[in-house]
Amino acid sequence: MLKKIGLWILGIVAVLLAAITTLGNLPTPFDPPVPPEEQVVGAQTKDDAKSAFDIAFPDSNEPANNPTTQAKVDLGHVLFFDPILSGGDDVSCASCHHPDLGFSDGQAVSEAAGRNVPTLYEVAYRSALYMDGRSDTLEAQVVDVLTNRAEMNADIDEMVAELEAIDAYVDLFSEAFPDAAEPISLETVSQAIAAFERGIVAHNSPYDQFAAGDNTALTASQRRGLNLLRSGATGCYSCHFAPTFNNDDFAVIGVPDAGNQITDLGVEAVSGDAADRGAFAVPTLRNIALTAPYMHAGQFETLEEVLDFYIAGGGEGHGLTVENQAFFVSPLTLTDSDRQDLLNFLYALTDESTLVEIPSEVPSGLRVVKTKSNAARAAANRVNLGSAVISEEDRPAMVLTVSPGMDVQAVFDRAIAGDIIKIEYGTYNTGIITDVQDLTVRGEPNAAGEYPTFDGQFEFTDGISATGDNFVVEKMTFRNYTANGVKVDGATNIVMRDLKVHDTGIYGTYPVHCTDVLIERVEVSGAADAGVYAGQCKNVIVRDTIAYDNVLGIEVENSVNAEVYDNHVYNNSFGIFIPLLPNIASKVSYDTKVYNNIVENNNHPNFAPDGFAAALAPPGGGIVILGSDNAQIYGNTITGNQTAGIAVFATSSFFEEVDVYPNPENVRIYNNTYADNGLAPDKVITDLGLPGADVLWDASAWSVTLDDDAESFPPLPPSWLPDFVRKAYWKILTFAINNLL
Repeated sequence: MLKKIGLWILGIVAVLLAAITTLGNLPTPFDPPVPPEEQVVGAQTKDDAKSAFDIAFPDSNEPANNPTTQAKVDLGHVLFFDPILSGGDDVSCASCHHPDLGFSDGQAVSEAAGRNVPTLYEVAYRSALYMDGRSDTLEAQVVDVLTNRAEMNADIDEMVAELEAIDAYVDLFSEAFPDAAEPISLETVSQAIAAFERGIVAHNSPYDQFAAGDNTALTASQRRGLNLLRSGATGCYSCHFAPTFNNDDFAVIGVPDAGNQITDLGVEAVSGDAADRGAFAVPTLRNIALTAPYMHAGQFETLEEVLDFYIAGGGEGHGLTVENQAFFVSPLTLTDSDRQDLLNFLYALTDESTLVEIPSEVPSGLRVVKTKSNAARAAANRVNLGSAVISEEDRPAMVLTVSPGMDVQAVFDRAIAGDIIKIEYGTYNTGIITDVQDLTVRGEPNAAGEYPTFDGQFEFTDGISATGDNFVVEKMTFRNYTANGVKVDGATNIVMRDLKVHDTGIYGTYPVHCTDVLIERVEVSGAADAGVYAGQCKNVIVRDTIAYDNVLGIEVENSVNAEVYDNHVYNNSFGIFIPLLPNIASKVSYDTKVYNNIVENNNHPNFAPDGFAAALAPPGGGIVILGSDNAQIYGNTITGNQTAGIAVFATSSFFEEVDVYPNPENVRIYNNTYADNGLAPDKVITDLGLPGADVLWDASAWSVTLDDDAESFPPLPPSWLPDFVRKAYWKILTFAINNLL
């Protein structure tokens, strides 16, 4: 009898093992890696860049079957202005895209298109055309306009016959398309016009000259405006980033139509997805001053009105209900001078140095559009005056000294590569902008060891905003700014050390789009987002810092190869946050190590501004991994965090619209010490039906493991289990969650 029972038990075990083996070896979902060439992380400057703004343009949207040649461009130039392409021989491409009007038409809404006519500047870098993205190539967009009854209404056979009857066009098409069986066709017409339109660019603006190393190209106001555009204080750079000053995407900002309603479906009319309702293409800001009026229905006549719309917080800030408004569109706290600085910088993106010539006549002999005046040209000339900064590049590097009572910005403006700027002890009520490479800013403490202080008195955006490579700032105190204590954007080899940063607005230390970042011995408090932050960076070290009374103590966002160790984080909403956030340029977060930190009592109420991603953080998280891959969490002391000591969640758990691979894969947790975590979880977590725990996991990826003696929910498998066992367990668990709970 016992023998039979034993055989039954062995049989049951064998069946279970076989089932687990079979289940564990079935295909398991995983997020594919983002190819290295598609990763936009770290500094993006050219190899021979003269400044951190000197960024290479992306590849154009030129298709393989339509390589650009000068003959095509010349033909496309003529066709663009010739009404012969329209059904009534009375409308040309230039009728709606006039060169003197920024390749728009100056009207609120085009009678033909029913929307504001977008500029053709930088159209070579768009992957989807029209404001709703309904054409995926420039060639297809040209065909659509030619054949659309409401626009050019061409009869294609008639159009081709008319062109073939003109000797000049026969010669031009034969030269442009020598290998085509039929040189004149709808296809070759569209290819020639598309080739011409790809050359409509504005790459020699005062901003571009500044980016190329001419520090006299921008006025002081425009440099401040550039800093604001790139600052977390505005969020403009979320969509309008260099060098194209758009993000080739679509966004919902809540601009109302007539009657203060949102009736134009935008991208939803193409995609059928309700989440796209009211989404429109993000326009380039290049030559934006020339293309008034603005927005999809020309609702705003001036750039000032556009800025005021954003400052108020988009549609929601104007009292509309916009369920899917982009999270980065939220009310802004800007002074009148900030607003003017931003406006002045927008003028600095004006460039008509390669303005297309309107031909005096075209081969058809039909009437060509006439030149037009554009008042914005004179306005741009009044603003784009440059600065009187005196270059000292011929002298050797030296130490420049700042003493209380001096014009601090003037000293920074004198600096050249290799200089050390010594800040004598005292208090300086200012904010600084610098673009110099190889610059060290070093405070001189007093006899008591107290650092010199930059106090913005809440009148300045940033304590220091820098963009040069090899930038070091040390032994300074920053306090009372509206955006950031120390910000460095787009640079390589950045050091922030021995700093005290308190109440500086959104972020304390803020390197973004940088490569090789070291933040050490920094004390930060009072940040409405992250005290110590590194975003969209490559190769980051954060060590020996103290972060308290912030929303996020330490955040390493959408970055690669980071180490966070020997830090003390307490009384923040989240202690240490390693996220992969959606809707920003960098789409990756991986290879982060979080070790030997003290993470305690991070239960501070969340005070992030509405619209910021940080506002979604439920208080009580010690170490939080959101969508990040290949993270290791070990050797940490984690105590008193009321929601969870460690939380591992997918990005899609907190964001509805996700344009990243959201699942946190290959996350390993081991050798940590826990006490009193998860005792009073936040309502956001309990509303999801989850309890507090030492380790909280949303079961979004099978490759998360826990090798600690800790309470986890749901139970996490240890790393020593074979992959097929952990995969089988995950499949059973997710089936139960999705079907039984």
